[in-house]
Amino acid sequence: MTGVTFALIVIVVTAILSLIMCVGWAVWRRTLNSGWIDATWTFGLGGTGLFGALGPFVLSGAVTTRQILVATLVFAWSLRLGLHIVLRTIRIADDPRYAKLVRAWGAAASLQMLALVQKQAIVSVPLVMSVLLAAWNPAPLPRVQDLLAVCILMVGIAGETVADIQLRRFRAASANRDRVCDVGLWAWSRHPNYFFEWLGWVAYPLFATDLGGSYPWGWVAIAGPACMYWLLVHVSGIPPLEEHMLERRRDAFRAYQARTSAFLPLPPRSIGASSQ
Repeated sequence: MTGVTFALIVIVVTAILSLIMCVGWAVWRRTLNSGWIDATWTFGLGGTGLFGALGPFVLSGAVTTRQILVATLVFAWSLRLGLHIVLRTIRIADDPRYAKLVRAWGAAASLQMLALVQKQAIVSVPLVMSVLLAAWNPAPLPRVQDLLAVCILMVGIAGETVADIQLRRFRAASANRDRVCDVGLWAWSRHPNYFFEWLGWVAYPLFATDLGGSYPWGWVAIAGPACMYWLLVHVSGIPPLEEHMLERRRDAFRAYQARTSAFLPLPPRSIGASSQ
């Protein structure tokens, strides 16, 4: 693959993601429920990765086991997370993170939201490219690092699923109405779902890289988990969500912050501390 070919692929991926996020914006405009933006992003990213992994090779009949494996894994990730977001979205009127932005934007909300979803499309390009570079690695399966990649991705999906279930069960209990969730994985990390989401993306550079140097483009796949970490920890993940939680729970959430790691699961600093 030449530099020109790589640049063309990036342009095509960017255009596809941009169109997908325009659909998400249009759904938001109609429903005024911004949760559909995240659902659109998840299914759109997964679908782009799936068809990008397989599409160029289907017509020629040259699909490899590696391409099928990577496509299956990104499909499993997208389906699990996408359905979770859909189920969450149909239960709420709006996502509080987006809702706060919409209130601040006022009359310019529609245009500002369109700009925001286009930014989401652009920063998602490294994620899709990580998937494609993993699928297009010509190295035959299985290598030790491929097996490790599968294990990491499955742990990521399973961990995020468990975190989501624990949070949903905690919120469903009436006794926990005014409490901060600090049970299970949430006692070890304030955002275990974000941690395991990021962990899953670490798998794709393992699929893509070749320590022997025969596939240098594979190293570009490291940009995927690096971008996801930046988004979750510094941009659209932890910062706005913690700001929202501080507004709602105040001292209880401050106490939770004091004893619980923000991202990486670690033993709580104060075992048995009350969250009330």
